[in-house]
Amino acid sequence: MSVDPASLAYDGDGLVACICQDAATGDVLMLAWANREAVERTLATGRAWFWSRSRGELWEKGATSGNTLAVVDVRPDCDGDALLLRVEPHGPACHTGAETCWGERPSFPAALARTIEARREADPSTSYVARLLNGPREHAARKVGEEATEVLLAEPGSDEQVGEVADLLFHALVLLARDGRDPLDALAELARRHS
Repeated sequence: MSVDPASLAYDGDGLVACICQDAATGDVLMLAWANREAVERTLATGRAWFWSRSRGELWEKGATSGNTLAVVDVRPDCDGDALLLRVEPHGPACHTGAETCWGERPSFPAALARTIEARREADPSTSYVARLLNGPREHAARKVGEEATEVLLAEPGSDEQVGEVADLLFHALVLLARDGRDPLDALAELARRHS
């Protein structure tokens, strides 16, 4: 995060727009405003800080709700009058409790994670995913192992190999959900490693 707060083009009120984007999925989560002190605190702490225009005070995202934004990267736009904060959200980003300030996350990874979680309440006699989520851990873990083997046995570079990799990824995400983790946590870890 090599942003110089002094070099930003703050508006007449001393603010820059901050677009918060999920570092793992690319989903835009929220828009907030920051003054120089909020930018400095964000850079110093690795947590998102903003300026409340309505309350006239600094605020740390999630300080009262617990729905924090861990900052992975901060990038100014070409004019220096807006910042892109790539973040790892911990809980909903919107104060209304929605995933984003525009409702549900639109990306495919987020939609897939929601679908997996929704299957938890489905009837296991009609839902394969419900059986994996609610059954013994060994069943879900065995599927991950089976799919990994099928990836290795598939013809290299073939459509079959692509399909088997998709099956492996899906079953690994289901196993995470079965074990009480958000499937998107794996993508967040990859994003963190990439940074």
